[in-house]
Amino acid sequence: MTFRATKGPRILQLTVMALVAVCTVQVGWWLYDQHRYAVEKVRELQAQYAQQAAAANALLAAGMPAAKVLALLPDVVLERGRVEVSPNAERSLLAEEHVRIVQYAWEGGFFLLALVACLVVIARALRAEALVMLEQDNFLQLVSHQFKTPLASLQLSLETLALRPLSAEQSRVLTERMLSDLSRMEGMVSRILESARLERGRVELRHEPVELGGAVRRVAAQMEERAREEHISLTADIEAGLVVLADPLALDVILRNLLENALAAVSPVGGGSIVLSVRRAGSEVELTVRDSGIGFRPADGARLFEKFTRLHPGGGSYHGTGLGLYIVRRLMLLMNGRVSAYSEGAGQGSRFVLAWPAAVGEHP
Repeated sequence: MTFRATKGPRILQLTVMALVAVCTVQVGWWLYDQHRYAVEKVRELQAQYAQQAAAANALLAAGMPAAKVLALLPDVVLERGRVEVSPNAERSLLAEEHVRIVQYAWEGGFFLLALVACLVVIARALRAEALVMLEQDNFLQLVSHQFKTPLASLQLSLETLALRPLSAEQSRVLTERMLSDLSRMEGMVSRILESARLERGRVELRHEPVELGGAVRRVAAQMEERAREEHISLTADIEAGLVVLADPLALDVILRNLLENALAAVSPVGGGSIVLSVRRAGSEVELTVRDSGIGFRPADGARLFEKFTRLHPGGGSYHGTGLGLYIVRRLMLLMNGRVSAYSEGAGQGSRFVLAWPAAVGEHP
C-alpha cells in the first residue's frame, strides 16, 4: 500500500515533467519559427520593392512621365534620374521586423521562463522525494539492525531462564542484561520520536537561566558507572557560576546524547578518556567535550549532525540510529545556541564545542 501511494504521485510528477519539457521544446521551436518567418517576410517585401524600382526604371525608359511613375509606385523615389526604393519604406520595413522579433522574444521568453521554472520545481520535488525515500531506507536498515541485537539478547536470556533453573547470581546477571537491552531499545525509540517532533516543529522550549556546571555534573555522574565498565576516564573541568539561557529538559537531552556519543567513540578502542570543560567565552558560555576515541575525517565535521549519519569507523554496539547528534544540533538551534565538531582524523579523538547565550546579569 505504501509503495503504491508513493509510486502514484511520482508517476504523475514524471508525466507532468515530460509534458512541460515537450511544451518547452515547442515554445522554443515557435520562437525560432516566428523569427525566421519575420525575417523571410521582410526579405520578400524587400524583393518586391526592388521589383517595383526595376519596373519604374523600365517605365521611365519607355517614356512615361516621372510624376506618373511615382504616383503609380509610391514606394519608390527618383534620385539623379534613376528610380530607387524609398528610404522611408525601407526604414518602416526594418522597424516592423524589429518590433515583431522583440514581441516574439518577450512573449516566448515569458512562456519559456515559466516552463523552465516548472521543470526546476518538479525536478527539485523529485530529488527531494528520492532523498526522503533513501532516508527512509537507511532509517529502516539502521533501526532493524539496532533492534535486532537487543531483541536477540532478550530472547536468549528468556530461553535460558525457561530451560533450566539458575542460581540467584545467574538470574541476577540475566535480569540485568535484559533490563539493559530494554533500556537500550527504549533509548532508541525515544530518539526516533524526539527527532520526529523536532522535524515537524512540535517542540516548544523554554529559555530560562540554568547553571551549566551543575547540569553537566549531574549527567556525567549518571554515566560514570558505564564509563568505568568500559575503562574510560570521565573527568570535568568546570568554571563555577556560569549560567546559560536554556531549557532544562532539552539541556539534559543534549548532554546525555553528547556523552553517549563520546562513550561510543572511545569504547571501540578499548578505553580512553573523556574530558568535559565549561568556560566563559565573551557573551556566551562554552561546553567542550573531548574524547580520545576513534575520531573522524576533518571534512566530516558538519556531516555528523545530519540525520541518520554514522561516520565512526568500525561499527560498535552503541552507535544507535544516527539521531543523537542530529537532535543535539536541532535543540541547540532552538535555544539560539550553536554546536560544532572537530577531529584531526581517524584514531585522533574528537572535540565537540557547544555555546549558549549567557543569562542576563552574567558579565565576562
